[in-house]
Parts: sequence; C-alpha cells; structure tokens
Amino acid sequence: MGVEIERKFLVNRELWPGSARSTLLRQGYLSRERGRTVRARRAGDRAFITIKGEAEGLVRPEFEYEVPVADIDALLSLCIQPILEKRRHLCDHEGHTWEVDEFLGANAGLWVAEIELGRVDEAFVRPPWLGDEVTDDPRYLNSNLVVHPYAAWRDSRGDGVIPSGRASS
Repeated sequence: MGVEIERKFLVNRELWPGSARSTLLRQGYLSRERGRTVRARRAGDRAFITIKGEAEGLVRPEFEYEVPVADIDALLSLCIQPILEKRRHLCDHEGHTWEVDEFLGANAGLWVAEIELGRVDEAFVRPPWLGDEVTDDPRYLNSNLVVHPYAAWRDSRGDGVIPSGRASS
C-alpha cells in the first residue's frame, strides 16, 4: 500500500534562497470528501491521478498513477472549480528535498514548504527559511484551498497572516 508521511511549513520569503528547479502545477479535485480525495494533476509535461485516504497523525494512504496528459487536461474540466495553480520549487537541504509551493491565482501570496519522510520519527534539519509548521491546520490542505482560497482568509492587516490555528513547530 502507498503511504505518505508529510510535514508542512510556511515559508519566510525574505530568507528563501530561490531554486533553479521549478514546475508549474495545475490540479483539481474530483472528490474532496472527508477521509478521501481524488486529485488530477498536470505537472509540466507529465500528469497524475492521486487518491489519498484519511490521515492518522502524519501518515495517510496515498496512491499515485501517471496517466496521459490529454486525459488530465480533460479531467481538469470535470473537477471542482476553480483549478488550483502553483509553482513548485525543489530545494535540497541537509539530505532532504523540500517541495516549496508558491501558490497562484486566488491563493497568491501563500508559500508552503513540504517534506516527505520515510518514517514518522525521521529527523531532518530545518532550513533557515522555514516559518511556522501548519501540518495540522486543515486550511493549508490543497483540497481546502480550492474552495476556501487564501485571499478570502487574509486578516484585517492585509498581510495574509492568520495566526490562529497554526500548529507550533
């Protein structure tokens, strides 16, 4: 069975060094029910269907299959609208590859770094550009950002930072 063990953090853009490796992602959700999501994703010239189950702590079932790009392009029109768009930057740090997502469209201004681990207790070195951990905050789930975009939950200061509900790091 496929398994995903992932932690998510906000990115301090003032400290972000940038990355030469990035890909535009377009993704949509055919299902975003509690306990299961079905995602269609176009990543550059590749395409994937991903099914994720309910998380138990940091662990959740994940099954991902590469499919023809033409199929994903057609499936994206069947997905819950709007389609989520982001630029994914890959950044190597101390033996791990971080996926840093720069969200676009209604989620512009949001940057989230993810690390996939082999074990729940796997140690990793935090890059200096990491901000607060948001692993346990459901607002940062991509499937939620489709229907509750970041632009809609910015605070009155206008800086896009909502301190309540963040998991501590």
